[in-house]
Amino acid sequence: MPHRSRLTAMLSLFGIWGLASGPALGAPAPGAGARAYAAVDPFIGTGGEGHTYPGATVPFGMVQLSPDTRIQPRKDGYGWAAGYRYDDRTIVGFSHTHFSGTGHSDLGDVLLMPVSGEPKLERGDPDRPGSGYTSRFRHDDEVAQPGYYAVTLDDYGIRAELTATARVGVHRYRFPQGKPAHVVIDLRTSMYDYPGKVLWSRLRVRPDGTVTGFRETRGWAPGRQLYFALRFSRAPSGHQLHDTEQDLPYKGFPPPGDKDPRQRAQIEGRQLVAAFDFGRTQEPLLVKVAISPVSEEGAIANLDAEVPYWDFDRVRADARVQWTRALAAIDVDAPAPARRSFYTALYHALLGPTLFMDVDGRYRGPDNAVHQAQGFTHYSTFSLWDTYRALHPLLTLVQPEQRNADFVNSLLAHRRHSPYGVLPVWSFHGLETWCMIGYHAVPVIADAYLKGIRGFDADEALAAMVASASYGPYDGLAQYMQLGYVPIDEEGEAASKTLEYAFDDWTIARMARAMGREEIAARFEKRAANWRHVFDPATGFMRARKRDGALREPFDPAASGYGSDYTEGNAWQYSWYVPHDVAGLARAHGGEDRLLARLDQVFDAQVDPEIFAHMEDITGLIGWYAHGNEPSHHVAYLYAYAGQPWRTQARLARIMATQYAPRPDGLAGNDDLGQMSAWYVFTALGFYPVAPGSNEYVIGRPFLPRATLNLPNGKRFTVVAEGLGDAKPYVGRVLLDGKELPRAYLRHEEILAGGELRFVMQAQPNTRWATDPAQRPYSMSAR
Repeated sequence: MPHRSRLTAMLSLFGIWGLASGPALGAPAPGAGARAYAAVDPFIGTGGEGHTYPGATVPFGMVQLSPDTRIQPRKDGYGWAAGYRYDDRTIVGFSHTHFSGTGHSDLGDVLLMPVSGEPKLERGDPDRPGSGYTSRFRHDDEVAQPGYYAVTLDDYGIRAELTATARVGVHRYRFPQGKPAHVVIDLRTSMYDYPGKVLWSRLRVRPDGTVTGFRETRGWAPGRQLYFALRFSRAPSGHQLHDTEQDLPYKGFPPPGDKDPRQRAQIEGRQLVAAFDFGRTQEPLLVKVAISPVSEEGAIANLDAEVPYWDFDRVRADARVQWTRALAAIDVDAPAPARRSFYTALYHALLGPTLFMDVDGRYRGPDNAVHQAQGFTHYSTFSLWDTYRALHPLLTLVQPEQRNADFVNSLLAHRRHSPYGVLPVWSFHGLETWCMIGYHAVPVIADAYLKGIRGFDADEALAAMVASASYGPYDGLAQYMQLGYVPIDEEGEAASKTLEYAFDDWTIARMARAMGREEIAARFEKRAANWRHVFDPATGFMRARKRDGALREPFDPAASGYGSDYTEGNAWQYSWYVPHDVAGLARAHGGEDRLLARLDQVFDAQVDPEIFAHMEDITGLIGWYAHGNEPSHHVAYLYAYAGQPWRTQARLARIMATQYAPRPDGLAGNDDLGQMSAWYVFTALGFYPVAPGSNEYVIGRPFLPRATLNLPNGKRFTVVAEGLGDAKPYVGRVLLDGKELPRAYLRHEEILAGGELRFVMQAQPNTRWATDPAQRPYSMSAR
């Protein structure tokens, strides 16, 4: 346990000075940040397919120090994408890099495992206790808070605690008395294993006792390099360095012609593991581990700069200050379960993108070369197909302008260093994975610019956006530019690609128009209408065409899969993806009534979930609506575009009741770097950014009695739900600063101005509110 007298005294001040010391925010109520911190439950999403981790990190931190419960073969790695699953009962160790909520496995760098008694250097079988260094644990002994994690390793009687700074993970181990204490460092492991995953690695014990090393892996991003530096709070009595690819059998026998593994100072290879011995000890052992994208020397500099002392409680307290400040961006008054869900969602929304830069400003780019950041902080881990929809729009409201500008500058830096001269598609640790579709760095940049965020070169940004939208070799873009659609006989998932390209093109046009670049605006406004080329009026679905213009046959709107017309979805899920021109979509259907009827078919259908057993990401079904995956996230809000916002309110009530819960399996699908959580935050507040780049939020209905946004510009925007309760699920009236708001959308500048948005809830739908076409959200062809 921490030193309670000192820690309690420090934490009692967080509600006062901890918030004031951060970037400019509207002044929260005293203690608001501390209450928010206490409401977060990092275990939410660690069960089911949420794929979140419970370990220690700071907002947007480069280190994510968390337990790994199992290392799976590649074919089974999906469920362990974050390293930890709540249903597991063993811990393999604690590694320093993790994804939050992805549908793909990687990372898990620099795994440490404390052991007592006889050291074991193999993981063993998690289903056979004692077969390796893996240990059993119980949830009753776990503690997870923002910036802190603790657990007891039952097989060793060791209490392990974890905390972190931005670049350093700090461990504290309390070993049982009377047994030899050891720490295993395993560089062989990742979130999933397959032969050849580790291309090369190194372990080095330096004369001052600092342990350094690196790994190069060929996982999701090929050729990824990560370096580390590690120090123990006291010198080990001995150590062993092994290359298990070369040394077997190694236990007690030095390899022929080599030094005894207990005396080596350095080793290189592809399967490295080490054990450090500390004898029988009664004092806690601290371990500090810094990582670097650049070099071992960079990792040492990160370690010296961020944690030059041996004080676990100080690091933990500093992490808590950072989280208290970040979570205080929204002050919520609600019952405990709602607060728990809301603040955990906000916590998950503040985990990424992640810092990827040494303290001296150096980072590694997609060319795998080292670069120097000039005037900005470099970030990576951009899951853009997911996060452009709601996460990045949320961050413009809850994070300082400089942080959002840094995100844009990081995207532009990627383009400058890219061998292809384009913005990232899905990048982590500086490298491109080419995962998913679209060029969705474009709407992130456009949305930021149109909201007034500066601090980046707008001309360079627009040029980068146009270059990314014109890169012919990418995913059928050459054909799209030639034909106005992606042909299915030349490129898979063609209907989805056409739709997402058209939206991205619209955001380029919006930014170009705002900059006075009329030729670019006109060109991309024309491209933004390309969604019409894949609409089939005979069936009412978006469908893929072949190069000769014929629709692909046979057609089954329920069909999905990686060889289909759609990306992670089917026609029922993707046919509504025209967020920038819903009015045009309604006309294509033959009028609003027909569009409304089709939306009802989506939600009211009786669908066997087994139809998607082959598609891991299509989860959270309500009819055909799949909340566990992003293409459905805007669909419930489309009723408001057709003049029936009360039907949006009814659909949202069901989604919130069935797709989120304050328990480990409380997410319907992968959190996807915070997108699922950002959807919850917006929807709970009562509005959602259906079309990022429009500077509008579609009004749904609130799910919190009261919430205040403490905005980056120092102002406060309060949302009040008068009469909120199960008996009053509908919006009767909406007032903005005391005046009736007749429209179904809120402007970004209205939020930034501060003030109050008041909902008056009632038992029955108000079928007269926001029905007039002039009161509906933006559509390209309507305004």
